[in-house]
Amino acid sequence: MRLISPTRGPLSLEQVVANIRRYIEEAPQATYKLVIGTDSQTDADKTVFVTAIIVQRVGRGARFFYARQVVPPIVDLRHRIYRETEISLRTLEALQRAGLSAIGADFPIEIHLDVGQQGETRMIIQEVVGWVQAVGYTAKIKPDAYGASAVADRFTK
Repeated sequence: MRLISPTRGPLSLEQVVANIRRYIEEAPQATYKLVIGTDSQTDADKTVFVTAIIVQRVGRGARFFYARQVVPPIVDLRHRIYRETEISLRTLEALQRAGLSAIGADFPIEIHLDVGQQGETRMIIQEVVGWVQAVGYTAKIKPDAYGASAVADRFTK
């Protein structure tokens, strides 16, 4: 998986983990949070998935990285939301295999889901939130799911 840093350009997973480590070492006394969110956009030709990885220094800024994936069009909304959730969880697993857990920082991890009480996605909130919680992570939905609905969304177009 290749990720993009807006300031450093393309990076491998290992380079992203190294960047996260350096960011934490700059202010080790700060409180951190890791957010992963995926959003998608579908048109007649394709579906674009964008996953954002955000390391937030709570109250003092953040760093983020994103990955873009283009697949044949997925028009079924339920299928797309499930795929977004799956990509976010797989990205977290890949980060952990690339050394994230070796950093030693004990920060909360949130999976941001592009679902909310308004609109068509409200029917599957319990399903995807339950999935994320069942594997041990905190799930956030709109309007609190900025990782998916703001950061990742910006790069789907």
